[in-house]
Amino acid sequence: MTQFVIVYLGGNPPSTPEEGQQHMQKYMAWLADLGAAAVSPGNPLKGTQTVHSDASVSSGSNTAMSGYTIIDVESMEAALSIAKACPFLEVGGTLEVSELMKMPG
Repeated sequence: MTQFVIVYLGGNPPSTPEEGQQHMQKYMAWLADLGAAAVSPGNPLKGTQTVHSDASVSSGSNTAMSGYTIIDVESMEAALSIAKACPFLEVGGTLEVSELMKMPG
C-alpha cells in the first residue's frame, strides 16, 4: 500500500449553522467509509503563518489550503476515486492528491 495526501483548497463557508452541520455529517460519513484506509483523517488548519525566503513572516497562506487527509491505498487511481467522493467538492472546494514519498532515515 502507498500513502497519499488529499489537500483541501478553498471552499465556501456554510451560509447557516444548519448547512454547516449537514455538510459536517456528510464529511464525517465519508471519513467513516474510508475505514482503515484513513491513516490520518480530517486535519483542518488554522492560524497559518508564512515564512518567506528572506525569513520574514506574514499572516495567512500563499495558498488556500485549509487542511489535509492521509490515506493508505493501492494506487493513485484509488486515491483519486476516494477524493472524487469527498463532500468538500460540494462546497466549491478543490482537492489535490499527491503520493507521499518516504524519506531515508
